[in-house]
Amino acid sequence: MDGATVPVAVVTSRTEAELMVGFLRTHGLRAAVAADDAGGQEPQLQLQGVRVLVAPDDAAAARDLLTSLDGTPADG
Repeated sequence: MDGATVPVAVVTSRTEAELMVGFLRTHGLRAAVAADDAGGQEPQLQLQGVRVLVAPDDAAAARDLLTSLDGTPADG
């Protein structure tokens, strides 16, 4: 993803974040995962938070979509 991004969710696993990104992409939004876990080599570091990122213009739509998944607001 090019340019500035904003987090729309913070979760504790890369897998959950990747599923969210896939969901957002199927709805036409550009999304990416950001994790400080040494490229997946240190998965325990994911407990510090794995972020789902989108373009600032897509943030509101992304949060609405993620909220629709389970009815609770996404962290951002």
